[in-house]
Amino acid sequence: MSFRLLSYKANANDAPRAGLLVDEQVIDLAANCSSDEFDAASVLSVVQNWDAALPLLESISGDGTPLADVTLTAPILYPTNIFCAAANYQDHFREMTGHDVDKSTINPYFFNKVANQTVIGTTENIQKPHITEKMDWEAEIAVVIGRSGRNIKAADALDHVAGYCIINDLSARDYLAREDWPSMRSDWLWQKSFDTSAPMGPWITPKSDIADPQSLSLKTWVNGELKQDSHSKWMVFTIAEQIEALSEHFTLLAGDVIASGTGSGVGHPSATYLNAGDVCRIEIEGLGSIENPIIKGA
Repeated sequence: MSFRLLSYKANANDAPRAGLLVDEQVIDLAANCSSDEFDAASVLSVVQNWDAALPLLESISGDGTPLADVTLTAPILYPTNIFCAAANYQDHFREMTGHDVDKSTINPYFFNKVANQTVIGTTENIQKPHITEKMDWEAEIAVVIGRSGRNIKAADALDHVAGYCIINDLSARDYLAREDWPSMRSDWLWQKSFDTSAPMGPWITPKSDIADPQSLSLKTWVNGELKQDSHSKWMVFTIAEQIEALSEHFTLLAGDVIASGTGSGVGHPSATYLNAGDVCRIEIEGLGSIENPIIKGA
């Protein structure tokens, strides 16, 4: 059975619950699945026990609620870690630096994004904080780890993936360089982690439904105008290579998310940024779409 794993609210004041999307119907997971190995009401718990959960998810059937009648939240509330690949698309590297990157001379480059304060779901408001005038969009494939591991080889890396979703790795470009710390490079924490800076969704598409994560188109619209039109084939380091690199340094945990980089078409090269009143929509082939209004934040 083909399904999508999601978190949803049946009513606005409800706590988020895990659900399966099947034929445009949301089936409540806890009401249709019983297990001593994971909490069926929590997507995070399901993902952290993916090997045990997957056969049960594939066997579930039953009545559901129409997708249009529920409110989706971010699918994972909240990832154990969010690791983000920096400048990992050849076309994006070129638009930011003016030249290509030679993969043979570098290793993957990552930064962290805090989870609880940043992750929101599709349709939720992005709050533009007062500390930035240069808030930029970045459409990315988010890789959801479903099996922990250390020193994972690229050839085996996708065996550790539960599935994929969309993440918008919003950036405060004011912090590309810290003028008050001239010996330092980009301030990743200040640039990447602010409230609501990681819209995710709309759901987790299981790995088995994506034949090749290096063969997906990525598009972003701002106020209906197409800004990004790229493709995951332009990744400098593939998803499998990213998993190998991260797991060389520490254990990747089930429930971790890897934001695998963005393609060309971000706002910074043209000094075009997101402001209150804008709407940002991202669509990734096979993964669905997310759309978030921007409002003035604190």
